[in-house]
Amino acid sequence: MQKTYLAKKQDIKMKWYLVDAEGKILGRLATRIATILKGKHKPIFSPHIDTGDGVIVINASKIKVTGKKLKEKLYRKHSGYPGGFKEVPLETLLKKSPQTVIRLAVKRMLPLGPLGRRMLKKLKIYPDDKHPHAGQKPIILEV
Repeated sequence: MQKTYLAKKQDIKMKWYLVDAEGKILGRLATRIATILKGKHKPIFSPHIDTGDGVIVINASKIKVTGKKLKEKLYRKHSGYPGGFKEVPLETLLKKSPQTVIRLAVKRMLPLGPLGRRMLKKLKIYPDDKHPHAGQKPIILEV
């Protein structure tokens, strides 16, 4: 009878990956990043333990979307106060804060709760090609 493998803290070896978002499609990029943050690409994956790796995204401002999403996709939030509903189109948010667009796309693919928040902390996003994470020796990842 096979026993189910459960990852242990000492078995988890974290790596860092560098992703160049220039010319990449937002959803496909976010899916690949979420997979790496969760650790689903590793044979020791356990859904209740953070087995994932860190991801550094550069050139976030040069991301692409397909179809009419640039004009029609809206990011909505509510402050909780009367009249506190805000809608921002994707086009405006990309100009103002391209990191937010990628972060939200990835965040919504991760588990809810403390585990998902811990995974999201391992995502570093930069609008241009400069990043301060050379010390982590990131592996270049093709998406």
